[in-house]
Amino acid sequence: MNKIFIAFVVLILIFSFSPLGVSAQKQSSAEKTNVSSGLPLPRFVSLRFDTVRLRSGPGANYPVRWLYKRKHMPVEIIAEFGRTWRQIRDFKGTEGWMHKTQLSSKRTVIITQQTRTLRLKPDSNSQPLARIEPRVIAEVSYCSKDSGWCKITADVYEGWLRRVEFWGVNQREAIN
Repeated sequence: MNKIFIAFVVLILIFSFSPLGVSAQKQSSAEKTNVSSGLPLPRFVSLRFDTVRLRSGPGANYPVRWLYKRKHMPVEIIAEFGRTWRQIRDFKGTEGWMHKTQLSSKRTVIITQQTRTLRLKPDSNSQPLARIEPRVIAEVSYCSKDSGWCKITADVYEGWLRRVEFWGVNQREAIN
């Protein structure tokens, strides 16, 4: 009886501290506050450096799956492992693990699918300021929770884009 109980406890502990355990916990709720950092999940951040490694698991001993070479590229943190490892997803849907020191709280977005028109005001009929190509990374400075528009800065241009024209902000997220 004692051996079965001990084996059961060991299995629970292994599952609780494995990457599989983190993924299973992640799926239980679309948005929650994580115990590790105390910050909500999922949440958007950006890459801190010009070159950042994406690993297959939460640790330096896991193989590198991808090498990002885009400083400030937005990524979404979808899970946390301990105090230092973050499971992320990029705009193409690629997932993996990064050390938290590789991530920045700077909020950026990436333009998706086609060339977009940056507008003077949050209105489709407003004066166009610039055309922004796909995969351009811009800084986001303001989004109202109840609006489909966000204020962004791309190079020297500051204006408004609809949320559906970029990736890097949750659908009902407010940014001030």
